[in-house]
Amino acid sequence: MKHILWLLKWTLKAAIFFTLFAFALNNQHDSTVHFFFGTQWRAPQVLVVLSAFAIGLVVGVLGMVPRWWQHRRAVAQTQITSLAAPDASSTQATPVPYPHGL
Repeated sequence: MKHILWLLKWTLKAAIFFTLFAFALNNQHDSTVHFFFGTQWRAPQVLVVLSAFAIGLVVGVLGMVPRWWQHRRAVAQTQITSLAAPDASSTQATPVPYPHGL
């Protein structure tokens, strides 16, 4: 069973690699990206598309960073309150609200 899963995983990786390789071979024409103030960038089309994808990934990760920090603070606060001595009057812990409002 492990061998079949390993083979399936590598087959999927090879298919993705060859698809991206064919994409790169088919998009070698030069394209021009025009920026502000008359600046421009000439590069093969595949580099333009892949750099736009990479910039999108970076923007997406940077957009998620504040939520990650918020979640880490909530987890740290939960761990601090759970390590404190429990109250003698309450036998149940109060639920901590989910930091994302869900």
